[in-house]
Amino acid sequence: MADDSHEDDLERLKSALWYAVGQIVDEFCMSRNRNATPQFIGALTELVWTQIENVAIDLESFSNHAGRTTVTTDDVLLLARKNPDLQTIMGEFVETRKAMSASTKGKQRAKK
Repeated sequence: MADDSHEDDLERLKSALWYAVGQIVDEFCMSRNRNATPQFIGALTELVWTQIENVAIDLESFSNHAGRTTVTTDDVLLLARKNPDLQTIMGEFVETRKAMSASTKGKQRAKK
């Protein structure tokens, strides 16, 4: 029974991904006066789904290797290690968010 629920969740996620990919492809095609077949959108969706599964497995492995049960930004940055430009952008984003968070916490403490 729980397995059926899991399968249903996966199907709903895959359907949502298919819809999102279809919307992106349609927008791109309309801006370039092109057409894409439903088969193309389906194949692209399968490709993206496979990549998401691979990323999820890698993130879980990194987290487990570090002895954690939760994926952290360090795991995501480690995943991006083979794309230095992406890793730099993501690292800067993480640092900015940490600084904003620290600033907000400092303001909240000052009010107390």
